[in-house]
Amino acid sequence: MTELHDLLRPVFDDVVARNPGEREFHQAVHEVLESLGPVVAKRPEYVDAAVIQRLCEPERQIIFRVPWLDDRGRTQVNRGFRVEFNSALGPYKGGLRFHPSVYLGIVKFLGFEQIFKNALTGLPIGGGKGGSDFDPKGRSDAEVMRFCQSFMTELYRHLGEHTDVPAGDIGVGGREIGYLFGQYKRITNRYESGVLTGKGLAWGGSQVRTEATGYGVVFFVDRMLAAAGDSLEGKRVVVSGSGNVAIYAIEKVHQLGGRVVACSDSSGYVVDDAGIDLELLKVVKNEQRGRIADYVEARGGGAVLGASGSVWDVACDVALPCATQNELDEAAAKALVGGGVRVVAEGANMPTTPGAVRLFAEAGVQFAPGKAANAGGVATSALEMQQNASRDSWSFEYTEGRLAGIMSDIHDRCLATAEEYGQPGSYAAGANIAGFTQVADAMVALGVV
Repeated sequence: MTELHDLLRPVFDDVVARNPGEREFHQAVHEVLESLGPVVAKRPEYVDAAVIQRLCEPERQIIFRVPWLDDRGRTQVNRGFRVEFNSALGPYKGGLRFHPSVYLGIVKFLGFEQIFKNALTGLPIGGGKGGSDFDPKGRSDAEVMRFCQSFMTELYRHLGEHTDVPAGDIGVGGREIGYLFGQYKRITNRYESGVLTGKGLAWGGSQVRTEATGYGVVFFVDRMLAAAGDSLEGKRVVVSGSGNVAIYAIEKVHQLGGRVVACSDSSGYVVDDAGIDLELLKVVKNEQRGRIADYVEARGGGAVLGASGSVWDVACDVALPCATQNELDEAAAKALVGGGVRVVAEGANMPTTPGAVRLFAEAGVQFAPGKAANAGGVATSALEMQQNASRDSWSFEYTEGRLAGIMSDIHDRCLATAEEYGQPGSYAAGANIAGFTQVADAMVALGVV
């Protein structure tokens, strides 16, 4: 890890001591603090008001039991979480993740990242995150419904369109959001469509929300390349994952003239030099809930399963990690650099390890952190909240235009902030500093709360 400024080292040490064993949270905090040395030197009021210490401590942490019945009538028990991290800019906003790996440290890392990501959008939303160690994979629709209803029976009391507005994340798609919203409506006897985002279009959802995170990361990459006098036209692109973010990143890359030649899931990866057949991938992953091997079988000639290594061994110009945290390590970064990669942009949350980030910097590879590059999802969630508040709905074209504009603004703000604080060209420093200063200024204005 990079050495911290003298004023920030005690803050980080305190975070580690007070949150033992939560290594993902420690990593997320360190990655922000290592950018803030020039900020605390220039703005000592942040130190005097203990803004950074307060930012690292969630305003509220909610942990609860989620009992439910499986299809055989057996009682199952999972653990639910909601970390309401910071509301200086607006109501808590952040997704729910249903995955066996979920524990408090994961939720806190995601919520901490969400504070700065949401600030970068320029929209009035605070940061939070939640989820459960429940695994929807292999469960029937009826089991998922019963789990979601039990989960919301506890969580509903902490939510509200002016308080806390969850969305989806890994394991939480349109099906889960529907069951969660139905239970919230049933319990409260109120149709508060703004209390959850990622809803279906027929009942308060927003156009482009499904596509937003994947589209947004590609809009960001396109701006990165444009700033260097280039474009996505003709570029070879590798995407990790084959879920929602990956699928729509692939779609937008193809629309902008690039060619995605590889993608993956937890079972392996596929190389398709002619370009991933997106419609087939959507059928396999979304309709059939199949694996990447099923795509290869259905595709016929041309597509091959990776025999060894990882998707990052495939030569490319642009790499988009869109799967999960810490998936791209130093070995993978070396393979990408050797394969000629020029741009890496995070579609997932913190998928690149600190060692890999340093290696990219040393090799002159442009790197965009998730809090900037994948902010399109939460930005469009905030646009969904706007539509719900005004009882309005917008066209796909208008909403996509708003998303493209927000991602362009985030890109330009990251570059300008990095330049202002003496770290020109560093998207990571620019994102951390720009997000931090916006939240910190609000916290100072609101007093010690």
